[in-house]
Amino acid sequence: MRVPLSWLREYVDLPATETGRDVQAKLISAGLEVETVEQLGADLKGPLVVGQVLTIEELEGFKKPIRFCTVDVGQANGTGEPQEIVCGARNFAVGDKVVVVLPGATLPGGFSISARKTYGKVSHGMICSTDELGMGDDGTHGIIVLPPETEVGKDAIELLELVDEVLDIAVTANRGDCLSIRGVARETAIAYGLPLRDPALIDVPAPNAYGYPVQVADPFGCDRFTARTVTGLRPEARSPIWLQRRLQKVGMRPISLAVDVTNYVMMELGQPLHAYDRRLVQGTIGVRRAKEGEKLVTLDGVERKLHAEDLVITDERGPIGLAGVMGGANTEIADHTEDVENATTDVVIEAAHFNAVSIARTARRHKLLSEASRRFERGVDPQAAAAAAQRTVDLLVLLAGGTAEAGVTEVIAPSAPRTITVPADHPDKVAGVAYGRETVVRRLQEVGCDVYGQDELIVTVPSWRPDLTDPNDLAEEVIRLEGYENLPSTLPKPPAGRGLTGRQRLHRRIGRALAGAGYVEAPNYPFVGEQVFDQLGLAAEDPARRVVKLVNPLSDEEPALRTTLLPGLLGALRRNDGRGSHDLALFETGLVFHPREERRAAVHLPVDRRPTDEEIAALNAALPEQPRHAAVVLAGAREQAGWWGKGRPADWADAIEAARTIAREAGAELVVRKGQYGPWHPGRCAELIVVADGAERVVGHAGELHPRVLKALGLPERTCAMELNLDALEEAGDGIPMAPGISTFPVATQDVALVVDKPVPAAEVEAALRAGAGELLESIRLFDVYENAEQLGEGRKSLAYALRFRAPDRTLTVDEASAARDAAVALAGERTGAVLRG
Repeated sequence: MRVPLSWLREYVDLPATETGRDVQAKLISAGLEVETVEQLGADLKGPLVVGQVLTIEELEGFKKPIRFCTVDVGQANGTGEPQEIVCGARNFAVGDKVVVVLPGATLPGGFSISARKTYGKVSHGMICSTDELGMGDDGTHGIIVLPPETEVGKDAIELLELVDEVLDIAVTANRGDCLSIRGVARETAIAYGLPLRDPALIDVPAPNAYGYPVQVADPFGCDRFTARTVTGLRPEARSPIWLQRRLQKVGMRPISLAVDVTNYVMMELGQPLHAYDRRLVQGTIGVRRAKEGEKLVTLDGVERKLHAEDLVITDERGPIGLAGVMGGANTEIADHTEDVENATTDVVIEAAHFNAVSIARTARRHKLLSEASRRFERGVDPQAAAAAAQRTVDLLVLLAGGTAEAGVTEVIAPSAPRTITVPADHPDKVAGVAYGRETVVRRLQEVGCDVYGQDELIVTVPSWRPDLTDPNDLAEEVIRLEGYENLPSTLPKPPAGRGLTGRQRLHRRIGRALAGAGYVEAPNYPFVGEQVFDQLGLAAEDPARRVVKLVNPLSDEEPALRTTLLPGLLGALRRNDGRGSHDLALFETGLVFHPREERRAAVHLPVDRRPTDEEIAALNAALPEQPRHAAVVLAGAREQAGWWGKGRPADWADAIEAARTIAREAGAELVVRKGQYGPWHPGRCAELIVVADGAERVVGHAGELHPRVLKALGLPERTCAMELNLDALEEAGDGIPMAPGISTFPVATQDVALVVDKPVPAAEVEAALRAGAGELLESIRLFDVYENAEQLGEGRKSLAYALRFRAPDRTLTVDEASAARDAAVALAGERTGAVLRG
């Protein structure tokens, strides 16, 4: 919500010395999020005056139309002579009043004006457009043409209100009252302790039987509907400058007088309004739910197929507007600039109050968010409807010469004001501060509440604060107005004996271990589009393609919950690589979501008591399965080059090592085998396996991604990735990583080089050596892979391993170490066909 300080001062007598920054500080202290204070015209310097175009000469011989004009600026130029100005705009004519900036002035952005020769003529200044003066969009994108009655030579800075301060407030979802100048003025008056001149406190005639006929068929969706009629509007009437400028300052574009007035009153009072061309409305105006399949062309020119839950405004033909969202094109106000003969002269003003949830759902269903729907879904003061309608009528009569008809229609569904019973010391207990009853009552009265009682307060909530529903809301009002900064800082005292669960500690250890290995954590949103599974090369029957879809996704392009962490991580890698960071190692731990085979409807838990264990279990049974995964992606250099030697690019082995790092933290034994799955390169993919309850279970994959996947996702060459199921890994592990034992006896190292067929995975040879060596084997490490057809034979390779033997109770003899080595080699030969390299 943009709030011009000049407009705010109309309702609150702020000290003349108060700046926008001062008001910002006060409102922030009161709990409003004032993000910025925009200084309009801060670098604007005159002379900037009103001029009248006397002559226009069309200059020929240029690529674009150029006009040489003489403009009467009165005595503003010191001589009274016409000002000669070159201009390329075409939307003004001789006799028009325009805005002229003279030499010596400075326009917004520090643009200095001086006399200069251009297109063969000397231009002594400029004829200005709204963009050049920083006024915002007026819909013309051309020269400002002022009303004919504007005085020549008048200071245009003052006339156009070019110097002002505008507060930009981020209004939270519960403070719909602050989506209006009235609401912000009320908060400002409270913050300064000043009286408020409420613009809604105006005389409003009582409803009678002569008003425009209205029938409300759904009083729940529309509990109040006010209709007023104004006739005899002058077709040529334009919005005055002050009204246009206020709309521009709050971020709206002036359109036509009738529309501008309704927008102005909406911004002033917070009550959305709509004006119908009375000639185009046929019969009684109604409010009802739409019939399934009905259609309506809204003011934006889009034909919309209506839903049975949509609340619509109708006449005898059918829908003429989406209630609280946008009007229909079939009753649109006609602008005199387009067709004077058919311009609207009689209007019906609608000021209604609609159900917030219904409007919010309709706006999202049709993807049609408007200023009106934004206010209705956050809460509009129902008591302001009649005042807003009267304010609109008064302005149309004043500015367009209309006549207000005596008929006043007001359809109201009976309702009682909301009351809340709250102990007088409740805010004290919430804040830990002794405010006292007098302060509590005073603060609640300041926000508009009626308060009665002593120890137990009976509080009647004002109509403009639908967000106040329980005692804690009232306590928050007292606390924020007394100042959050005045609350004492007290550290809570946690009960002894509680801390992180074992699972939480494991996840933190894994994060620290990966960070220590050089990975950077990159959390991502859990939403994906199903097309990503094609890009990852997943088979049509892959379980990962079964997704949980959201009813109201943040983005239509990503309506499903992820079943793998890779899309988000690879997207982060692609973005960083595109921004010049080519050496990347990213990781993420997070939940993935798999739909259950049996779909169940989630139960609605009660709010007036603690749900039973059975109710909680039923709710959990309806939720999708949500295992936690861990994943890493790598690209570029894993080790940088420098004076110490050559660097090393990241490869599939680094992805596998990341999996081993995670397994060590979980205390699980990870078996690595050759595998093939989805996005990974068939020849460079490892299958990650754990043994639980005597059975092997695949928990993930690691390796280099397939070139087709890299091309589809726009990733760097040789990108590697790893993903595994942390929950499955945790089940297989003992949960506690064991510190290595330190032996006092020396180690015996034996190296062996085995020749095997190329397709034999090194992991299988290592597993055979480990099994054959027995308990004396402390560790095994592959330190060399050698391929040479002349020496080893076609299709053969040599794998060299370093075996470390150690006994816990004695020094091994050479014969014992050699025997263990020979047993290992023998079992490797039996299982894999390996032979010692001669």
